[in-house]
Amino acid sequence: MDSTKDLSGQTDTGKVKSVIHGESPESSCVSMKSDRSMEQPLKFSTGAPCADVSVIHGESPEPSCVSMKSDWSMDQPLKFSSGESLINYRNKQDESDSTAGKVPLDSIFEELEHKIISLMKKELKSIKRLLISDSPACSEREEEEEDDEGQSRVRDGFLKITLHILKKMKQTDLANTLQTKLISVHQQKLKTKLKEKFQRITEGMSNQSSSTLVNEIYTELYITEGGSAEINNEHEVRQIETASRRAQTQETPIKCNDIFKALPGQDKAIRTVLTKGVAGIGKTVSVQKFIVDWTEGKANQDVHFIFPLPFRELNLMKHKNISLMDLLHQFFTDTKELRSTFLDDYKVIFIFDGLDECRLPLDFQNNDILSDVTESASVDVLLTNLIKGNLLPSALLWITSRPAAANQIPPECVDQLTDVRGFNDPQKGEYFRKRIKDERLANRIITHMKSSRSLYIMCHIPVFCWISATVLQRLLSEAESAEIPKTLTQMFTHFLIFQSKLKSQKYDGKCEVDLQQARKRILSLGKLAFQQLEKGNLIFYEEDLRECGIDVTEASVYFGSLYPNLQRGKSGLFSMFKSSMIDFLKSEVDKSLQSENGHLDLFLRFLLGSH
Repeated sequence: MDSTKDLSGQTDTGKVKSVIHGESPESSCVSMKSDRSMEQPLKFSTGAPCADVSVIHGESPEPSCVSMKSDWSMDQPLKFSSGESLINYRNKQDESDSTAGKVPLDSIFEELEHKIISLMKKELKSIKRLLISDSPACSEREEEEEDDEGQSRVRDGFLKITLHILKKMKQTDLANTLQTKLISVHQQKLKTKLKEKFQRITEGMSNQSSSTLVNEIYTELYITEGGSAEINNEHEVRQIETASRRAQTQETPIKCNDIFKALPGQDKAIRTVLTKGVAGIGKTVSVQKFIVDWTEGKANQDVHFIFPLPFRELNLMKHKNISLMDLLHQFFTDTKELRSTFLDDYKVIFIFDGLDECRLPLDFQNNDILSDVTESASVDVLLTNLIKGNLLPSALLWITSRPAAANQIPPECVDQLTDVRGFNDPQKGEYFRKRIKDERLANRIITHMKSSRSLYIMCHIPVFCWISATVLQRLLSEAESAEIPKTLTQMFTHFLIFQSKLKSQKYDGKCEVDLQQARKRILSLGKLAFQQLEKGNLIFYEEDLRECGIDVTEASVYFGSLYPNLQRGKSGLFSMFKSSMIDFLKSEVDKSLQSENGHLDLFLRFLLGSH
């Protein structure tokens, strides 16, 4: 070529040739027979391609001594008018064409590395502070943040990595100390909240003045091992009477706090305990006592966490999809920083109280399998997988139920079946003496209860002892002229009258009871109890009260714990006003005989008033 133009548009003969060829007289080792190694033609500021490489190179018979695997012998790259090299310009053009609008990968990873290191330093700082602090709860609180689920999982992962590396470094003691301190932070928070919730038993009206510390009133129940988890068609009152005649020397008693301990001769591990007992026998109070003793350090201190989840509260989440971790965070709001690793690595007990109140299908046969505590599913799926051991197989489970509902749990899922028999004869007397501080009055009440066989048998049930103590303490101490009750009907009637008087005095400021209003309330309660009894429901919700014309707000203030007792079938007198007495009684006897589990027997006994 005679002349070429530089890239700024000026003519300069031979410059481009010498720059591109270099000074070597020898030919390039790149074959001119193919274009596989050719670069794209150089584009000038005008947009036109430069001359063909073969024209610029010419034909040389000799190979070039310049290695194509290195660039040490290359001249300086061609400079554009902007001062930018050919190589940089070409790279930018390629990058602009193929990754337009994208951040270079190197930049992304540089930023990612910076963020990971910052996170690690922050977490390590928190862990170090926790290890050297004498007050782990305080130091942890200083570091607490409102983490979302994603951040919590990251912290879980980092904690696992830290513990793993510490053990690899032969710092096992330090790793164990870290685990213990982390556990103590969350454990203490949970214990504090559970103690506040369960340490008192509310009697009568729902307020603090009528509540009693569980440890002051609790009387050890007679709990035995064994029995059948299959449905018991005999009515609960009959079961109580049978139990009262059974020789206790033939059975193995179990203390409430030893519910998960293997009995003599047992060599299998106990994961799931099913405790059955009739209504009011003390199952829920036993759960309270178990929890309170754990929170106070009196029993089961090898357990790290206890999560009580009553069925009556789980029912309200029937239509929700939620993970087990989110479910726990929702029930125990102060443990939102609780990490899933704690459930896997430590001893945890779930308590499901009141299986008979469950309105979930509990479809053990058809529910999907679930094993991840962070995966969302229906509450029914969560429960069935927990009970079957697919979800958290290391966790312990305690389920309580009335006998008629116990068969909802497959027998193969139950490691130990226990039966709450309530109070034996010595425990009956112990309860009345704890409940009534006046020893003379307590002895009079005990003597009176023993004088009536039906009343004394019913005293196997702690809630009936409470009702009897409430009524007799008032009648005997105030020398009222009313006849001392000797039957179940008389006892419940006096109890209703007493509750009505209490309501009038406390909330209406009246000494006398408005009989018409009291009658209206009692009939409404009777309707509620009877309708739900016929449906087989054992617990009431707001919509059930509204159906019977009961004001929800008034019920929560006035009735207190009254209507849970009535709902067990101890009312229903309103029906007497619907038809003639004889026809009504005949129809109720027929219904009772047709009942598979005898759920109307106690109602009928109360209605007839003959026992």
